[in-house]
Amino acid sequence: MILIIGLMAGIFGGFVGVGGGVVMIPFMVKGIKLSQHKAHGTSLVALVFTGIAGAITYAIAGTVDIVASASLAATAIFTAPFGAHFANSLPEWKLKRSFGGFLLLVAILLIFKPYVTPHASHISGWEKILILLLSGVFTGFISGMMGVGGATIMIPAMVLLVGMGQHIAQGSSLLAMVPVGAAGAYAHYKLGNVETKCLPGLIAGIVVGTFLGGTLASILSDDALRFVFAIILFWTGMNYLRSPAQKE
Repeated sequence: MILIIGLMAGIFGGFVGVGGGVVMIPFMVKGIKLSQHKAHGTSLVALVFTGIAGAITYAIAGTVDIVASASLAATAIFTAPFGAHFANSLPEWKLKRSFGGFLLLVAILLIFKPYVTPHASHISGWEKILILLLSGVFTGFISGMMGVGGATIMIPAMVLLVGMGQHIAQGSSLLAMVPVGAAGAYAHYKLGNVETKCLPGLIAGIVVGTFLGGTLASILSDDALRFVFAIILFWTGMNYLRSPAQKE
């Protein structure tokens, strides 16, 4: 079961350039009965390997921007631990609903990307780096808080704000999530939110699945990838918004 979860998360992550935490976490909670907090922490550890495998696959195709990845990670690694601690201090259902609303907004922006960013391709140099550094601040916090790789923020930032192509944005996000995920995972580990016995199966499935997903992604057009990513974000956001309220 754990191997299958890793394989599905890897294919999903490699295909759309995200860590696959939105796949792993629900299955770990419902399938192998981990607590929500442990699912988040365990997911982040596994996502480090998603990033490694996915970044290699995208790099082979020449679709990784190392400067963009480094800019995002430079600030995100400092805010990821804060996100992990914040997740422990607030009711989870409130965090899920807030993030669900954010995902819906990003999905809409991605669908209308050609209309909302007509001049984004002219952004470069220090202006580009500054935008990505600021995006990394939010990326790291959400990554540590929600147990995801942060690509749901990194990819829209690269596509919508600096005009990068979807393929390069996805490859770059996978590379950036390696240090970002590691920072958040370490914080969760110290909080006791990592189920180490699940990691071998998850990692093995993720490595194979990410390669398959990344290979499939290189076949599709930029517009098709952007649309698929938007649909996945919308579906995920609706699920987050339907999280039931709990008594505090």
